[in-house]
Amino acid sequence: MKKFTLTVKCNSQQGIVAAMSGYLAAQGCNIVDSSQFDDLDTGKFFMRIGFISEKGIDQPALVEGFKAIVAEFAMEAAIRDANERMKMLLMVSRFGHCLNDLLYRWKIGALPIDIVGVVSNHFDYQKVVVNHDIPFHHIKATKENKPEAEAQLMALVEQAGAELIVLARYMQVLSDQLCKRMSGQIINIHHSFLPSFKGANPYKQAYERGVKLIGATAHYVTADLDEGPIIEQDTVRITHAQSADDYVSIGRDVESQVLARAIHAHIHHRTFINGNRTVVFPASPGSYASERMG
Repeated sequence: MKKFTLTVKCNSQQGIVAAMSGYLAAQGCNIVDSSQFDDLDTGKFFMRIGFISEKGIDQPALVEGFKAIVAEFAMEAAIRDANERMKMLLMVSRFGHCLNDLLYRWKIGALPIDIVGVVSNHFDYQKVVVNHDIPFHHIKATKENKPEAEAQLMALVEQAGAELIVLARYMQVLSDQLCKRMSGQIINIHHSFLPSFKGANPYKQAYERGVKLIGATAHYVTADLDEGPIIEQDTVRITHAQSADDYVSIGRDVESQVLARAIHAHIHHRTFINGNRTVVFPASPGSYASERMG
């Protein structure tokens, strides 16, 4: 039996759940997991349904039949094959902890994605990437050549069919134009010390100030640097006995875990942008190795 995922975003109103569940039942589909949220502040409704087609109806037929409900409730909706892998492009500079972590999770199947390439403004991780049989692309990025560099990047995105860009500690600022063009399709990771400790060596700055919590934030990228809708966060408590090097090591571990969880949520269509915030539904029962994500 084929498994599908239905995601819906629309204005909150009566009859939405009944219409969707009634449609799926009429098509011989069985709902296996469901999450929904009514935002009383914005009046928006969000829902994710996992279901199986017990009569073998395929995706195009399900999408076509659902169009009447989409029109009735003015929905943003999608029905996707749950086994279809999202195509992801990674970007990295000179800190490789997130890249290496994602490559490992991808290799063991903990992140069922297709990594269509890795882009970097340096050559530090070329060998690592090529050894995983993944295309490596060097795009030199400076203030002077940013338009040309981003044109190369977008050509790669289109050529590879990338649906998601992940900035795995890519230390270049993307232009407003690119952020708008790929809205909701770029995820970034950074330490949680912003805006207190900016620039070089933020962990050393935190150590010198006696910070007792180290954390990380994964968010969608917008034109406002490091201020996009947050997908995932986490913190680790530390003590006075730990060194500046400990801060860095612990911080990198947290960054890697938070980024992996954010990608896990996105590729399973559990995230919805809700203005400046996000709605993130929990992993569905039986979701592959969901407990490995942290």
